[in-house]
Amino acid sequence: MSIPSPRPELAGLAPYIQGKCELAQCTAPIKLSANESHLGPSPLAIEAYKNAASLLQNYPDGSQTALRQAIGAAFGLSAEQIVCGNGSDELLQLLIRAYVRTGDEVVFSRFSFTMAMVHATAQGAKLRIADEPRLRPDTDSLLAAVTPRTRMVFLASPNNPVGQYLPKSELWRLHRALPEQVLLVMDGAYADYVVAADFEAGAALVDAGSNAVMTRTFSKLYGLAGLRIGWAYMPPNVLDSLQRIRTPFNASADAMAAAAAAVSDLRYRDHVRDYTAREMGRIKAAVAERMPGAEYVPSFANFYLLRFADGIHTAAGAATALEDNGIIPRPMGSGGPADCLRITVGLGHENDAVIAVLANYLKG
Repeated sequence: MSIPSPRPELAGLAPYIQGKCELAQCTAPIKLSANESHLGPSPLAIEAYKNAASLLQNYPDGSQTALRQAIGAAFGLSAEQIVCGNGSDELLQLLIRAYVRTGDEVVFSRFSFTMAMVHATAQGAKLRIADEPRLRPDTDSLLAAVTPRTRMVFLASPNNPVGQYLPKSELWRLHRALPEQVLLVMDGAYADYVVAADFEAGAALVDAGSNAVMTRTFSKLYGLAGLRIGWAYMPPNVLDSLQRIRTPFNASADAMAAAAAAVSDLRYRDHVRDYTAREMGRIKAAVAERMPGAEYVPSFANFYLLRFADGIHTAAGAATALEDNGIIPRPMGSGGPADCLRITVGLGHENDAVIAVLANYLKG
């Protein structure tokens, strides 16, 4: 008896596995595996979310007007070129659905969002992976991977799990060298943490032509991961394509209300950004002073990568030591640099606990 058959491309895909969130021996572990904001959202966002509860009987605004205008005001962008979605993940999927056909090629910088690769594979595309020899997106590698069959180039900047970005000059060089029919998609999930002078998140490239898109999320710096809300800035021609396949109510009313309040609270945004930078500096100093055998890999996001290459200690051993003490990190497997451990920046006492456990592990 025959049964329904899925697309053959799905056979080679494994379900996405999120970072561990529980430990059998600990009822309240310190979860540092998912790059969530441990400071939480703006109080104004929480208030807006609670206020939205009185209107749950109504459909959300399908035009997303209030949130688009709030984003535009906060970033100095045209609200008419913004579209919001169920996390930036949904918007990436819509872009791939709109522009990638079976047999097309999609170029990914090595350390890009895994789910975007899943969406492209499910669409019937062939993936071409551009290496990151210095653990950051590399223009020459990306351009070398482009062929006449390439429909889209995808990079995360800053990338994950490293936290490195492609400098502005290199991003412009990449964009200028791409064929006009190739869509450049810039995933800026961690862009809100970067204040470096040579960083460009992608909005300027969108304004300069018709083949670049910037996606962003409220899950990281804004602390709204549980509401699944993201946004993208794109030229009118791309926006028109997405609006033809976007479901009319793809962003919930409570999520949009909280996000509009969060993006408008610039003081709280700066507080989270400054706190993260200070803690990152403190952690970097502690690794240098107290953790011989571990290398801190520079990061511009809300997480850091530790490499264990002394031939004695390992990322697996460090992860076990942390979990034995009620702390959950994210070991890197085939999707990250070898023998590395990714750890989210937590609250001060949580970061202190990580430092103490790893210093003791590396001493043993």
